[in-house]
Amino acid sequence: MNAGRLFLLAWRWVPRLPGGLVRALFDVVAVVAHTLRVSGVQQLERNLARLRPDLRGRTLRRTSRAGMRTYMRYYAEAFQLPGMTSEQIGARVRAENIEPVVRGLAEGRPAVGALTHSGNWDLAGAWFVQRHGGVLTVAETLEPEELFRQFVDFREGLGLRIVPFAPGTGVFRRLLTGMRSPTSFVPLLADRDLSRQGLEVDAAGHRMRVAPGPAALALAGKVDLYSVFLRHERLHGDRRRRAGSPWGVVVTFSDPIPVPDGPREEAVQAMTQAWVDHQVGLIQAYPEHWHMLQKVFTEDLDAERLARASAGAMAPDEEG
Repeated sequence: MNAGRLFLLAWRWVPRLPGGLVRALFDVVAVVAHTLRVSGVQQLERNLARLRPDLRGRTLRRTSRAGMRTYMRYYAEAFQLPGMTSEQIGARVRAENIEPVVRGLAEGRPAVGALTHSGNWDLAGAWFVQRHGGVLTVAETLEPEELFRQFVDFREGLGLRIVPFAPGTGVFRRLLTGMRSPTSFVPLLADRDLSRQGLEVDAAGHRMRVAPGPAALALAGKVDLYSVFLRHERLHGDRRRRAGSPWGVVVTFSDPIPVPDGPREEAVQAMTQAWVDHQVGLIQAYPEHWHMLQKVFTEDLDAERLARASAGAMAPDEEG
């Protein structure tokens, strides 16, 4: 059975199961994958070791095991999200330094967020819609079409507005137009981009390829750019009871990223480096919450494969 079919079955059956059982099942999947040392686990450890070179041997193994458990927790929560009540969603999410974003939206000013693969962005998106208003984001096209449609329906069911992403479909212009009506927050996962528009940035002394889209969109729309980091946290007492789960999500916003003087290309590079710096600091503090199981550091990337990807793909900020 292929992965797409498994996802479709999970969306059908997981919401019918008790939350505790779902968490336990996905936790077992995480532990088994870690024990088997699947390729994603090995790459996760290489990625973590670059940002936290002090993690070695057993300490690195323990961290990557915790990382796989938080990664699978994301899926367990995502499959259950459609059945969560507003109270459960509200109790599960806590935000730090969100006030500038909320003030801006209240005054009719959209904002862009640059995210990494950490925490649970779907849960955070549903919470944001519930508390603060519109969220507009992209969903990468997937095969089969039925699986992609399920992802879109799932996120639209949470109240998010979705722009399907495929090269050459005018995604950048659609985001630029859509974020103003109604006024929206635009969170974009951006810690991996192997297209020819991917930018190389410094991450703890290593070169890493990330997406320029968040910075380019913020500049084009003349709106603020924020770095947004997500992580899980243990819940206790009344909040745990209201959440219906032992786990919640913390959403940490940076201050607005300054816009430097100079040519657009240099500004995009500088702003991208700034949000990466914010993310790296928090990943170093909470390494088990970064779910990057793929190659993002240039030292790991095959030069020929990267050249093919660069020739055949175009980022949404450059193509319409």
